[in-house]
Amino acid sequence: MRVFLVGFMASGKSSIGKKLAKKIGVLFIDLDEYMEEKYNSTIRSLISDKGMDKFREIEKESLEVIINKNKNVLISTGGGTPYYFDNMKLMNDSGVTVYLKVDVPTLVDRLMYDKKDRPLIWGKSREDLTVYANDLFGKREKDYLKAKHTVSGKDFKMQALIDLLEVEN
Repeated sequence: MRVFLVGFMASGKSSIGKKLAKKIGVLFIDLDEYMEEKYNSTIRSLISDKGMDKFREIEKESLEVIINKNKNVLISTGGGTPYYFDNMKLMNDSGVTVYLKVDVPTLVDRLMYDKKDRPLIWGKSREDLTVYANDLFGKREKDYLKAKHTVSGKDFKMQALIDLLEVEN
């Protein structure tokens, strides 16, 4: 079974994904970490050195490689992955997609205190981040909502998601 976790940055895709993959007995791959390892670089450097358009091409190619090499895997995607190219269709055609939905105020709180390097929010104040997140979330949510399932990333219930995936399997 292939499972894809989608959602905005800081929605919990990586942290929930690691725990969920372990519980359902599949390999866990964080798409950003995969690209960093493959290109021996950070996401920040990939974007800085290659530009956003090339970064999104690398992301799409990496997603395709992971899908083609793995049948039993849980993939934590980047926040923008579903928004670009036909990635959301590819994921829906290749497995079970789950949107971890979190409201913007909670996302902003998480992003303000997150230690992860997030290139799209470098140097933003809380106010700037709120405006930015509202705008970006507004653009991307229509693609997140194309996921086969939507669950709360704020009040996440692991067993409920496991039960949902068992029905899919």
